[in-house]
Order: sequence, then C-alpha cells, then structure tokens
Amino acid sequence: MTGRLNSAQPYAIGLFRIVIGLLFACHGAASLFGVLGGAAGGGTIDAGTWPGWYAAVIQLVGGILVLLGLGTRAAAFVSSGSMAYAYFKVHQPEALWPMENGGEAAAIFCWAMLLFVFTGSGALGLDRLFASRGESGDKEDADAKRTPVAA
Repeated sequence: MTGRLNSAQPYAIGLFRIVIGLLFACHGAASLFGVLGGAAGGGTIDAGTWPGWYAAVIQLVGGILVLLGLGTRAAAFVSSGSMAYAYFKVHQPEALWPMENGGEAAAIFCWAMLLFVFTGSGALGLDRLFASRGESGDKEDADAKRTPVAA
C-alpha cells in the first residue's frame, strides 16, 4: 500500500498544485477585474494601490504560473511571502487566531505555496516537461561532443 501511495505522490502534488494555483489566480482575477464576486465588498481594487493591487497581481500571475507548473518554485516563493505579509499586516492585528481575524485563506495559501517551494511542481507541470527536454538536449549535446566528426 505504501509503495503505491509513494508512486502516486507526484500526481497528488501535481493535482494539488493545479487546484491551489487555480483558486489563487481566481482571488487575483476577482480583485483586479471584478469577476467572481469582485474584491471584498464587490468591485475592483484601484490600480497601483498598496498593498491590495500588488497582492492581486501576485495572486493572478503567481496563481497562473503555479497552475501551469511553470517556474513553480519561484512563483510559489513570492506568492507565499505575499500571503504571509497579508496575514501578519492585514489579518493578525485584528485578532490572534485566523478564525477570528478572517485570515484563513491567507494562512492556508501561504503554507500551501511554501510547500511547493520544497516539492516543486510534481507531475503534470510544464516545469517537468521543460526539464525532460533539457535533459534529452543535454544528452544529445554530450553524445555529439563524444562522437568524432567525419571529415
């Protein structure tokens, strides 16, 4: 049983990454474009306002990158930091616990994104596709260097 679960781990991480990336991107799209109910209280966030607009851009771009599994570790690192900032500067001053201060989403996204910094994209991500192409290209380059060229 453990062996099967271990062999499925990259796929579970990949599916988790897709769901978290999609949800994170939806938060950014709601704040920037007013879709899906808009920003808190409806509507959009004014362009360039600190910190909300910048957080929304990070959510949209970071969420899309994580969803696709493209630059996952870097996108997740920035996204995790953004959510840590959101929790400690916006939510935590209101009350100690996330249930009291409305910071559950920020806390969960922060930790989920931090997990991707360490696990990478898992299966089903573009990171893996490009890595495998790079490895095959490196192998071909190495083979070409070893093979003498006929004159």
